[in-house]
Amino acid sequence: MSSTAVANRKIEYSESENRKALIAVKAHLILGLAVLLLMMLAGLTMRAVQGTWLEIGADLFYQIMTVHGVGVVGAAGIGSTGVLWYFLRQYVRLSNTIFWINFFVFVAGVVMLLGSIFLGGYGGAWTFLYPLPGKSMGVWSTGAAAVFQLALLIIGTGFLILYLDMGRGILASFGSLSKALGLPQLFGRVPVDTTHPPTVVAGTMVLIVNFLGIAVGAVVLVMGLINLYNPEFQPDALLMKNLIYFFGHVFINATIYASVTAVYELLPRYTGRPWKTSKVFYAAWFAIVFMVMAVYPHHLMMDFPMPQWALIVGQVLSFGSGIPVLVVTGYGALMIVYRSGIQWSTTTKLLFLSMFGWAAGVIPAILDAMVTVNRVFHNTMWVPGHFHFYLLLGLLPMMFGFIYHLTGEGRQGEQPKAADNVGFYAYLIGAFLTSMVFLASGASSIPRRWATHMAEWVTFAQVGTVAAALVVLGMLVFTFRALFSLPKAAEPR
Repeated sequence: MSSTAVANRKIEYSESENRKALIAVKAHLILGLAVLLLMMLAGLTMRAVQGTWLEIGADLFYQIMTVHGVGVVGAAGIGSTGVLWYFLRQYVRLSNTIFWINFFVFVAGVVMLLGSIFLGGYGGAWTFLYPLPGKSMGVWSTGAAAVFQLALLIIGTGFLILYLDMGRGILASFGSLSKALGLPQLFGRVPVDTTHPPTVVAGTMVLIVNFLGIAVGAVVLVMGLINLYNPEFQPDALLMKNLIYFFGHVFINATIYASVTAVYELLPRYTGRPWKTSKVFYAAWFAIVFMVMAVYPHHLMMDFPMPQWALIVGQVLSFGSGIPVLVVTGYGALMIVYRSGIQWSTTTKLLFLSMFGWAAGVIPAILDAMVTVNRVFHNTMWVPGHFHFYLLLGLLPMMFGFIYHLTGEGRQGEQPKAADNVGFYAYLIGAFLTSMVFLASGASSIPRRWATHMAEWVTFAQVGTVAAALVVLGMLVFTFRALFSLPKAAEPR
């Protein structure tokens, strides 16, 4: 049976199409989960080294730091894409073939990254800040730096192809990106339709910002590659830093806006209440389209040549970036759950935890975005504290909750298994402690990205190591659950 047109806002696919799509989504999630587990082990290793419980060379430490940074961002990207694609294809027709192309391009890029780091010795961090990749003082070769940047360029190309397909599907179903975002309803040109899918709004926002972010990333990567083999080509270092942080900041932020579709789609199923859109909802998502792209200068406040207006914009928007969508999503989640009689399965607990992590994780970022605080905190552990809070307790629980939903957990009154409870609470406690130890370390002026810590800092690192071990324990439970249950799980109803 071939697929048919839109019915009740949803695309109807054949059983064969749905089966193939589900296999592709599972592959994305399992790959993302496996990479995340490895990156968490890398993080645990670094904390153990800083805590003097493990000894490795400084070169290897910075290689692990590099793979940890780029690996977490990549895994978050491929996993959140799986979440968004699964729900978005219910409203717009998407190509399963292009979805797989992005998957295999991503895998090829990961292999190149691993080769550049562990065979070529590249350890210049995921930020590849110009001119560091070309000035390694013999620690890594020009070829290793080039393969690292070429790998990112290839991975970005795969995502661009996927976003083109998403754009094609959205335009085919809704006519324009503005209609998909609900702008005619926001500005009163048409009546508000409360059944307009939140997933389409979120997916359109992610498409716009990530397409631009990755395109900018491609430009700076090409400029970096040219410099590696033609040193006479010397681009402006501040311009390069701006382009890199625009690309990186937009990409990692977009992962949480892609994954929040799991909250919009799943909480209504577990509570029996629809997630209704409104003018406030559209306004929040429309605002975040611009705010998420303009907020990155809060990473450049210590670069004194930056134009003052750019730093002011970065600081002001940092106070509000994320809050519009967070408020409508958090408030919406509370209203849907309140007195709904929801059954607290691992799925729903993870989705609700993500609301807390997203909300609380913003607070350290807002503090760091204040110029007077930034001067003291920005090169300390405070910054890893912010993004570990944001990712471990905000983004990843959205992905894990979706995975548990796909495994069928919580169906027909089934109670969470003991192992799932152990995994959930080990992860929760470990993630919270990991983040708080980073923040406390930053508040104590402990610098980030140092392989060797002074004696006064070691206790922080040792507590952080124990906390990271709890995170890994929880992650092991989630990963084993996914590996054993996800491949054979049928489409949830």
